[in-house]
Amino acid sequence: MLFATSALATLLAVASCSQSDSTESDASSSPSTGPTASAPLPSPFNADPVTVALVRQSGAGDYFEAWGQGAQKQAAAANIKLTVTDARNDNAKQASDLQQAIDSKPAAIIVDHGQTDTIAPLVKKAVAAGIPTIVYDVALPADVTGYINTSQSDESLAQAVLDQMVKDIGQNQKVGLVSATGFAPLDRRGQVWKKVVADNKLQQVFFTGKVTESTATDNIPLVDAALKQHPDVKAIFAPYDEITKGVVQAVKQNNLQDKVKVYGIDISNADLEVMTAAGSPWVATAATDPGQIGAAVVRTISLKLAGQFNESSVQFPGVLITQQVLKEKSITTVGDVVKAEPKLKLDTVSVADWLPNAA
Repeated sequence: MLFATSALATLLAVASCSQSDSTESDASSSPSTGPTASAPLPSPFNADPVTVALVRQSGAGDYFEAWGQGAQKQAAAANIKLTVTDARNDNAKQASDLQQAIDSKPAAIIVDHGQTDTIAPLVKKAVAAGIPTIVYDVALPADVTGYINTSQSDESLAQAVLDQMVKDIGQNQKVGLVSATGFAPLDRRGQVWKKVVADNKLQQVFFTGKVTESTATDNIPLVDAALKQHPDVKAIFAPYDEITKGVVQAVKQNNLQDKVKVYGIDISNADLEVMTAAGSPWVATAATDPGQIGAAVVRTISLKLAGQFNESSVQFPGVLITQQVLKEKSITTVGDVVKAEPKLKLDTVSVADWLPNAA
């Protein structure tokens, strides 16, 4: 098998951050290049374009761009006019964006990433206003109900890559964590890290890191300082690819690429280039295809609007990707990864005869 599949939670069907203006994507302006529907569009999609608000908190890097592109492609295929706002690391702006979306009374609202304290009260308001709402990678408290929760299986992604780390370096070794708190996916991955460290008697010698508008660049000096204090660390877990790229650069700056192994989460074409570069310390990652996820989130809310989706949550599977296999198979793009591991395509997740995967 090309990639080791991460242990997955049951599929129920089916990261953030500079200010930008709203943009709209009319279904007629960017036709889908995906599979053809075998049935006509049902109501409400069989008349004028259906307006759906996408309220984003994205960050730097290819991941968020690919997610957005997947969402746009699927929206076009479903006759959806997708109105997009992106707060880009400004929580106050995302709160304002989401309130404005509620006030505009769209057919549905999609929330892509965000801080719990910012999003929770506004999701309550959206639901109370009768607006179907779906969130991606946002941790909301138990008293927030009536929405659809979607996410990567962050726990299984972390477990897969950390199992590989322990396999590579063994137990009773010095390790470091470069991450940030307050972000739902990073918090979930961090819980797995704590357990793996304890179970394998690993010694965490440092924890540093932050998420910013320039995450990769801003983490280089933090990791550089940690490595100067702990040059004997054997491995670093950096569970967000923009952080991982900063870690790789810091390791190389300290000429430790032959001694320190780096483990990440997420993947993009730029990440693959870093992983396969000569002497790269980034030896493994675990990932989903963000473009596929963006499309699947749009399909899920589309099915909800058509009265064909009754679940409350959806989780997306991922795979372990190792540097060794990338080099052996000459894999250089995310498209190559999806071909090698077709389950990433999500062709059976939140689909219908009128709503195939368009990503």
